Amino acid sequence: MDERLLKRLDADPEVQRTGRSAVIRRAIANYLRRRRESRISDAYARAYGDADDGLGPQFSGWTEEGVWPER
Repeated sequence: MDERLLKRLDADPEVQRTGRSAVIRRAIANYLRRRRESRISDAYARAYGDADDGLGPQFSGWTEEGVWPER
């Protein structure tokens, strides 16, 4: 890891309080969570985003049939 980056990291008050390893672990966990969320979002977009009604031809016209029950 770049020494200048480590020095900047070590100067941070949270790093001084909790430790470099704890902050790096949290940063990695956050990165992996965001990547997973991004992959899921991309999968939804691929699955539902290209069709005209978002559900594909096998459900064509079905969205007009559904209604919410009255309260």
